[in-house]
Amino acid sequence: MPTPAWRGELKETLRLGLPLALTQLAQIALETTDVMMMGHLGPEALAAGSLGLNLFFAALLMGVGVTAAVSPLVAQALGRRDPREARRAYRQGLWVAVAIGLPGMALLWNAESILLALEQPAGPAADAGIYLFWVSFALIPILWCMVNRSLLAAFGRTSMVLAVSIAAIGVNVVLNYALMFGHWGAPRMELAGAGLATSIVAALQALVLFVHVTRARRVRLLRPLARLWRPDWASFFAILRIGFPIGLTMVMEMGMFATAALLMGLISTDALAANQIAIQLASVTFMVPLGLAQAAAVRVGLAVGRGDPASVLRAWQAALVGGLGFMSVAAAVFWFLPHWLVDVFLTDEAAGGPVAALAVSFLAVAACFQLADATQVITSGALRGLKDTRGPMVIALTGFWAVGVPAGVLLAFGLDLGGIGIWWGLLSGLMVVAALLSLRFLNRARKLQVE
Repeated sequence: MPTPAWRGELKETLRLGLPLALTQLAQIALETTDVMMMGHLGPEALAAGSLGLNLFFAALLMGVGVTAAVSPLVAQALGRRDPREARRAYRQGLWVAVAIGLPGMALLWNAESILLALEQPAGPAADAGIYLFWVSFALIPILWCMVNRSLLAAFGRTSMVLAVSIAAIGVNVVLNYALMFGHWGAPRMELAGAGLATSIVAALQALVLFVHVTRARRVRLLRPLARLWRPDWASFFAILRIGFPIGLTMVMEMGMFATAALLMGLISTDALAANQIAIQLASVTFMVPLGLAQAAAVRVGLAVGRGDPASVLRAWQAALVGGLGFMSVAAAVFWFLPHWLVDVFLTDEAAGGPVAALAVSFLAVAACFQLADATQVITSGALRGLKDTRGPMVIALTGFWAVGVPAGVLLAFGLDLGGIGIWWGLLSGLMVVAALLSLRFLNRARKLQVE
């Protein structure tokens, strides 16, 4: 039977993790809103906007990973009751966001040349370049939001983060409507308006969270923005040292799924469309264990900071139980009700066609990897709480690129299984990563108990 301590840990993990999971879902909704409204500008604008969004997220992902290092640093400092060290990690996280964001902006300002070098059509490349110029100003504010989220999560105050994310959806719709289509006296900027709207929303989110961290109970006692201009190179480089492997791990995972899409394009257009439907649905369910992984990083970091190795293991287990419970339900829906989900993305005429049939078969495999996906992301978060990021990076490289991608290629083209073979390859990569990360965490947790 679960002990009172374990039940308490589960309660705290869910209390912290569920708002973070809902925040991730709100972020997905924000991106989906942009894509839907771009579609009303016409198919050419949608194609260019989608091209731009992919490049924008590629530039953003590394920064998100690096700034994620703020979470364990702040949590461990608070766990050992060292507010000065927590403040240092937070302040330097803001500067790391600038240091990562500025090169990212420069990259996006040259997006048209990059896309043309990748042999993309000239028209969509030019339109995507215009969009990316305006959306590039969102890069640093988004990373500041990530740093503020890490600080607030360490204090267990995630409700404001969720509220700001939900409000951002409405503000984004209003600004898109005005700036993209020229309503209410605003100029018609089309894709440039979509990029500008995103940048304004990101800046407003960052501003609200900055105000909140200076006024929220307990958090304001940290005086988080005190001596902001004072350099602290030890904390600055500690964030980079811990964060770069996190960012590379995220890039490798995203790269595996992006490669799967490219391989689908070699099979058929139907396979590529079906793959996008299945990936989109799997991405939505993934947001819940991702939020719990962020909670696991905080709970493990707090336990390490206060010298409580038993709670380190309980924090991982609690997050895992929550994540596996949710993903079991998601897997059942994918398995038993796939047509209900797939048909949302298709016209009535296409609902019974080859794209639908392929998407249903892909969702069957996605149902199988829901548990593995939850295990790997939550365990990666727990290891992050231990400030262990290089080992997980090597494991991700091994599982995703030495197992997942080659297995998918072999099954799809060597054994002629087609698109479903690529998805079995994804499953094999996720299972390997989940197993190796779990073994690594259990080994690290046992060492802490011995020490």
